[in-house]
Amino acid sequence: MNVLFLHPAAAFGGASKSLIELYRVLRTSGIRGTVLTPAGTVCESFEKAGLRVRQVKGLSQFDNTRYGYYRKVRWLILMRELLLLPFALAGLWRLRREPFDLIHLNEITLLPLGVVAKWLLRVPMVVHVRSLQSRPDANLRTRWLNALLRRYADAVVAIDHTVAATLETGLPLSIIHNGLDVAGYSSEGRSCAEGEPVKVGFLGVLIPLKGVFELVEAMRILKDRGVAVECLIAGENARQLSGLKAWILRRFGFARDARSELEALIHHEGLEDRVRLLGFVSDVHEIYPQLDILCFPSHLDAAGRPVFEAAFYSVPSVVAVTDPVPDALLHEVTGLAIPTPDPLLIADALQRLAADPDFRRQLGRQAKIWAEETFAIEPNAARMLDLYRHVISSSRSH
Repeated sequence: MNVLFLHPAAAFGGASKSLIELYRVLRTSGIRGTVLTPAGTVCESFEKAGLRVRQVKGLSQFDNTRYGYYRKVRWLILMRELLLLPFALAGLWRLRREPFDLIHLNEITLLPLGVVAKWLLRVPMVVHVRSLQSRPDANLRTRWLNALLRRYADAVVAIDHTVAATLETGLPLSIIHNGLDVAGYSSEGRSCAEGEPVKVGFLGVLIPLKGVFELVEAMRILKDRGVAVECLIAGENARQLSGLKAWILRRFGFARDARSELEALIHHEGLEDRVRLLGFVSDVHEIYPQLDILCFPSHLDAAGRPVFEAAFYSVPSVVAVTDPVPDALLHEVTGLAIPTPDPLLIADALQRLAADPDFRRQLGRQAKIWAEETFAIEPNAARMLDLYRHVISSSRSH
């Protein structure tokens, strides 16, 4: 089975890592994968996983996520997508004679481009939805995207029930969790010696919507309270820009040098001894055993991949999520939920876990059991493979 994956981001992040771990299992079942992706750090990781990589300058997207949907000045972002369209179409055109059996969009933002790919390659399409969408029927934009899903998507995959709840009913929807392969890595959690600072971790691309600035502010609050906590922040800037393009995007608030801003904030608050920026970490398995708590203070109102990875290492999480569902976080069972990424709420939750090591370790043990039951890579990859086979079989019968 030959599968063409379309992946939207050049920077290595949760979506790319999930695809890599999925593919490593799928290839043992005879799947041969090609990924069309923007040139960037992600390409080397895809190649190491055995994927054939076809790089382009960029892939045009249409963002209708709950946080990134177009409004006011953000409509100008569509200019970038239009400028990238010729490169995206050229990339697809070069693949038109390859014998693909299936297209897999690794994020719903690629849906309009996926429709073109489906028309060009004449094969069925699976749409992976990894982010919360704007409310169904909220506006013309949402109704248009739902119409595309109904007409062109042969299968829609949501990563959890939180994401699924933001999609229109009646779609060919399946819920398949991001599978994680931590065999040989998972542990029983770190032993924090008495008097040693509790270590909090953040993993993810350095962009404001991930709540990393609020986390640093929470560290200032904890310092003022005299709480012995250190924070490790692992991740790279989403986009490295320079020159006129960088000036224009920053002028409109579309491109921030998050790393430089964080460094300045850490220095201003005198947190150099409490907050460390690790940059891009190629193997996150080196990070989790160092942590006592994982913090995911995202503005997206959802738990992300680091929460599930940390759970395999018996590390509980503090997550900004209003109404957590059982496959995202179990409040006071696998971690603590806070309703918004407010620095004071983050600080309160971290202090509670830092002050009660027995409770923290109990949450960690329960988190590991929960993760093994929900996010093991093999059963989730098997569900995806079954879906592929069903979609291809149905398409051929029609």
